[in-house]
Formats: sequence, structure tokens, C-alpha cells
Amino acid sequence: MKTVLQKISYVVLMLGLISLISFGAIHLAPNSFFASGELNPNITQESLEQLKRVYGLDQSLFMQFFSWLKSIVHLDFGISFASGKPVRDEILDRLAITLVLNGVSLVLVLVISLYLGIKAAMKQGFYDKSVKQFALISYAMPSFYLALLTIIVFAVRYKLFPISGLHSQGLPQEGWIAYADVAWHVSLPIFVMVFGGVGSLILYVRSLSLAVLKSDYIFFAKSRGIEGKVLLRHFILPNLAPPIVTILGLSLPGLIGGSVILESIFAINGMGLLFYQSALSHDYPVIMGILIIASFLTLLGNMIADLILVKLNPHFKRRNI
Repeated sequence: MKTVLQKISYVVLMLGLISLISFGAIHLAPNSFFASGELNPNITQESLEQLKRVYGLDQSLFMQFFSWLKSIVHLDFGISFASGKPVRDEILDRLAITLVLNGVSLVLVLVISLYLGIKAAMKQGFYDKSVKQFALISYAMPSFYLALLTIIVFAVRYKLFPISGLHSQGLPQEGWIAYADVAWHVSLPIFVMVFGGVGSLILYVRSLSLAVLKSDYIFFAKSRGIEGKVLLRHFILPNLAPPIVTILGLSLPGLIGGSVILESIFAINGMGLLFYQSALSHDYPVIMGILIIASFLTLLGNMIADLILVKLNPHFKRRNI
């Protein structure tokens, strides 16, 4: 219980620091949402001043920050400059698809990396070299390039998958047909996310597996006649679990950050695309809301990973992880 409370306190502290840094960086950046209005001769200065008062931008930066901090405690992220809608509603409308994309991708990355990494360590030779080459290609290839390549090949040329969006015109928006249609639309984005994520993890799992296979307890287990699935389940996987959980926790920011690029390329109406559009239009309330939500999800994922580590190995608890 003490460990959980410590982790929650850490999450709250980090969210406060992230909020302060993000708020300062965004509001001190050149240009603003109202910059185009200031150059428009049809908009009077009085109208601009009135809009700034409505959004609280006439106050000092210090007062704006604490007013905003007070609001987010009640999950009120303000009003979007661009749409005039509550930021919370804008984010909630798009949060689900981003979580699905990242969640499915993370599970597939874990399963594929464990399978290929462990098998490459146990089967030296051609198979090991092939897996290493695949992992290096995956690690080196930029996600945006792979995304454009898959669109050109599978969507434009062979027309096996849709180019963008989440729904096909003319199909129902409810029922199993709608879910199948969404799955068809997100297949390419998930493929790109998984392909870009497995490379480094395969090499990491392979390296860990080689170290485990060379250890004394594996040697003694084999001398007792323990082989195959029993050796894998009871000796190899338990020793791989702690470092794998750690690396997965650290990979969450990359996955969430990658959503901005991929959702923009595939025109998927998720949090990543919303962040990109808001950054272009200097829609500060939406940008800050997404940053806080993404930071919270990342910190929550790391907290869960740390708690799993403590559960897997109580020794970590004594080291104050």
C-alpha cells in the first residue's frame, strides 16, 4: 500500500511539473491563435480584446496558469479556440481510437518480440541471422516512410486496404459490420506501428535470452533433463519478465508520440491528429489538454509497470523502485 501511495504521489508531482513546463513553453512561443485576427482589417481591436477576456488571456501568465491548474483538477480543460467546444469533449471523442491503436500495437509488439527474440537466442545460425536482419531493418526504417510506402503499395496500387479514415461510405455505423470496417481501416496503421516497434525489442529480448541461457541454473536444469516448453515456461520467461516490463513502460511515450505522425498520415480521427491540427492553429487549450492526458497515460503505464516489477520480484521493493 505504501508503494502504491508513493507512486501516486510521484505521478501527481510529475503531472504538475509537466503542466508548468508545457504551459510556459506554449504561451511564450511566437504567434498565437489571435495573430491572424490582429492582421485582419475586418476585425476590430475591441473584438479581439473581448475574445481575450472570454478566454482569460487578458490576465498575467502566472494567473492564467493557476486558473488553468484549478480547472484541470475538475477535468475542465477549457474551451477550444478553434471549435468553441469543451476541450474535454473534443479529447474524449477521439481518445478511444488512439487507445485501441496503441493498445493493440503494444500487445502485438510484445508477443512478436518475445517469440522471435527467444527463438533466435535458442536457434543459432541462419534463423538467428535472419531475425537480426529483420530487427535491424525494423529499427532503422522511419515510421512515416513505411506508412507512405504501405499506402502506395497496399492501398493505391493493389487496393487491398483503404487509404485513410475509419469508416467506408455506404456501410452501417453500428453492429459487427461497422467493427469489421474499422478493423479493416486500422490494419495498415497498426502494421506500421508494430513493424516500427518490434526491432529494438527483438534485439533486447534476444540479448537477455542469450544471457539467461548461459547462466548456471539453465545448465543445471538441462542436466536434469528439463527441455522445451517446461524450460521456457519455468526458467527462461520468469527471468525475462522484469526487464521486459521495464522496457515496455519506457516505450509508452514513443508509442503515444508516434500516434501524432501516423494518425495524421492515415487521417485517423484520434488524439494524434487532433494534436497536430491544434498545433497548426495554435489552439492552446486543446494542446495542453492532450499533453496532460498523454502524460497521465504514460505515467500511469510506468506506475503499473513498476508495481508489476515489485509483484514479480519483491527485491525491487526494498530498492525503492
